[in-house]
Amino acid sequence: MSGSENPCLSLAIARLMSAGAEHFAIWVLKAPYPGGYVHHDCNWPESLTQSWLGWQEMFKLRGLPHVPLVHHATASALTLPPEPNFSTAGQKPSYSSRLMQHLGISLWQWLFDGSIENSLAQSQGISIGQNKPLRLRLELRDPDLIPLPWEIMQPQAGKPAISLSQQILFSRTTSDVDPLRPQRSEQALNILVVLGHDTASQSSSAPGLKLKQEAAALAKILENRPSAGVLHENAGPLVPCHVDTLLQPTPAELIAALETENYNILFYSGHGIPAPDGGMLFLRSDAALNGTELAQVLVRCRVTLAVFNACWGAQPDQEKQQAIPRSSLAEVLIHHGVPAVLGMRDSIADEEALSFIQSFAQALAQRMPIDQAVAVARQQLLTLYKFNQPAWTLPVLYMHPEFDGELIKPIGEGTTELPGLTPSWIGKSLPEASLRSLEGSSKIWPIRGGLMRVGRRQENDLVIQEQWVSQKHAEIICRDSFLSDDGLPTYFLRDFSRFGTLVLGPQGWQKVHHQEVPLQSGVRLKFGSNQGQTLEFIIEGAVL
Repeated sequence: MSGSENPCLSLAIARLMSAGAEHFAIWVLKAPYPGGYVHHDCNWPESLTQSWLGWQEMFKLRGLPHVPLVHHATASALTLPPEPNFSTAGQKPSYSSRLMQHLGISLWQWLFDGSIENSLAQSQGISIGQNKPLRLRLELRDPDLIPLPWEIMQPQAGKPAISLSQQILFSRTTSDVDPLRPQRSEQALNILVVLGHDTASQSSSAPGLKLKQEAAALAKILENRPSAGVLHENAGPLVPCHVDTLLQPTPAELIAALETENYNILFYSGHGIPAPDGGMLFLRSDAALNGTELAQVLVRCRVTLAVFNACWGAQPDQEKQQAIPRSSLAEVLIHHGVPAVLGMRDSIADEEALSFIQSFAQALAQRMPIDQAVAVARQQLLTLYKFNQPAWTLPVLYMHPEFDGELIKPIGEGTTELPGLTPSWIGKSLPEASLRSLEGSSKIWPIRGGLMRVGRRQENDLVIQEQWVSQKHAEIICRDSFLSDDGLPTYFLRDFSRFGTLVLGPQGWQKVHHQEVPLQSGVRLKFGSNQGQTLEFIIEGAVL
């Protein structure tokens, strides 16, 4: 385990058919300590089936088939535990919230029993000792278990559900996967938004206009920067966010967009149905793409995170009322090597989805791991729509077992890495680039190795002792994955500062604040204030 990796406890559940339909095995696939690899056999109690049936009656949103788990279970009435005593000033919980809590506690008690409970406790102790959250992953090898809302598990009344916790980062996983390809070191959110066919929108007299309005609103939400009041206490500089949209593209248009740009997030909103090969996404009324086809292009284009606001994205297909193993869209994408997939357990209202997406994107922009960002966004749904509503339970996160959850490297890791070079530049020297003063001194600071750090601290490559310059103000970094017209690698300015960096463009001085922008040779810069010294960025041999 690397120094930056969180301790991880990974569990698997499978049905033991030779021992009877109610008999299951639970065991540890991965633990942060040698003694944590334990095994536990148990029966599925009929009381838990009744709790699940009661949940489905209360919270079923759009025709989700009942999954009885134990097929001979009788439809007896669900008995909830006695209500606790409430003070006169307290508010009595509703039946729905009690049902939510009852099923959550029941699932927790069934899963974390015997040696599994001990392994969890020891793993939590290790994570607390390292001052890091514990990453908990659950693999459901019986497809009948997938529809259950494992995200609502809670150890007892008054404790948060597991998917809301910041001390335990919960996700689902599968070990039936292709190896994870090496991931790019990302320093920006590059999002492709695809709005596909929506059966509900076809009644509109101008579906094209409606889609354009939806795309513009969604792009605005994704690019929205949080105010200081919603920043995480340990948040560093916000990463840039760039959003492109496709409106009802053909499969060929979607694939071409993914192949020609460096997107690390795909967001799809539209109609979808379950199918054995990962479901069908209807890009247009006459064009669909199945999960297996999409998985291949996402892996080839190295997309890290796929988000689906579509029905059934996290649900398996069924044949003769039997769930088909490894048939959900999320599982198929993970199987082929997509690092992270976020789908919905059932349909989600547009307003709820937009609230979740906005909080999720803002958390990612603060460099949170994907599973932590999902927990933060889920908490926002809980705040807005309350505990007795199912909105916060609908997002389901799957992560590849080899993926550490980091879309953007934390401060101190990704920002200090030297830029990677493709084979075309190996063995060759980079074109010389530098900053030079235009204040009369003609002093020149070369950019060595394609990276220059600017700020007031002495360890920076360019130290500027001006009061409006931050300790760690900005970086200039070279990437040859972006070539200029003259075939030279492109340099980028990344601002981390309090007051921003001024860049002189055709419209005059423009402020860059917590963003990343390309630099052309000859551009002029001021760090922190228009009263600061003027510097010129130069690339040797570039055509001005």
